[in-house]
Amino acid sequence: MKPLLITDCDEVLLHMVRHFGAWLDEHHDIDFALNGGDFATSMTRRADRSAVQREEMWALLGGFFPDEMARQTLVPHAREALAALSEVADIVVLTNLGDHCRDHRIAQLAEHGIHHRVECNQGGKGDPVARLVAEFGNPVTVFVDDLPVHHESVAKHAPEVFRLHMVAEPDLASSVPRAPFAHARIDDWREAQAWIAERFAQGLTAEVLSGEAAS
Repeated sequence: MKPLLITDCDEVLLHMVRHFGAWLDEHHDIDFALNGGDFATSMTRRADRSAVQREEMWALLGGFFPDEMARQTLVPHAREALAALSEVADIVVLTNLGDHCRDHRIAQLAEHGIHHRVECNQGGKGDPVARLVAEFGNPVTVFVDDLPVHHESVAKHAPEVFRLHMVAEPDLASSVPRAPFAHARIDDWREAQAWIAERFAQGLTAEVLSGEAAS
C-alpha cells in the first residue's frame, strides 16, 4: 500500500496573499497588511482608512476566486517535491474553496505542472482528511497546511496522520508561530520533501510513534 500525502494549495503550493493584496490595491483601493495571517484585520480602505468588515472580506475573496487565480505563482520547489514524492505515494490536494472552483483549481495547478487529485472543502479539514485516509486504506499519511486551525482539526479527527505546518510566503511566515498541533514546521519544500519521505520510509503512523516524529 502506498503512503498518502494530503496537501493544501494556497501558501503551500501556490502563493496567494501577495497577489490578493496586489489585486485589492489595483481594483479596490484597499491596503492589505498581513497582520499574522488574519484577513479580517488586514484590509483598510485608502479613502477613509476604515477597516473592511469580515462579511466584506468573504465577498472580496469570492471576487478573487476563481476570476483572479491566474495571478497566483508557484511556490519554489513545490512542483519538484511533489513529483519526487509521487513516485512512492498517492497525493491529494485538499483546498478550502467552493466546489465551483474545483475545475479552476485543477486547471491552475496543471498550468504549473502539478497533476494530482483535487478536493474542495469548506470548514475544518479533519473530517475530509479522515475520509481520504479511509478511502486509501489507512496508509501512512502526511498532511501539509499553512493554517493552525486545520492541524488542530486533523489532530482531533485523524490523529494517526502526521501534520506538517508550512507557510511558504516569507513575508507571512515570520509573523506566524508554529501550529501547536503540528508535528513539525518547515517552510521550504526541499526540507519538507525530506521530512515527508522519512515519515513514509518509516512506515509507521503518528499514533504508533506517539510523538517521536515531532521535530
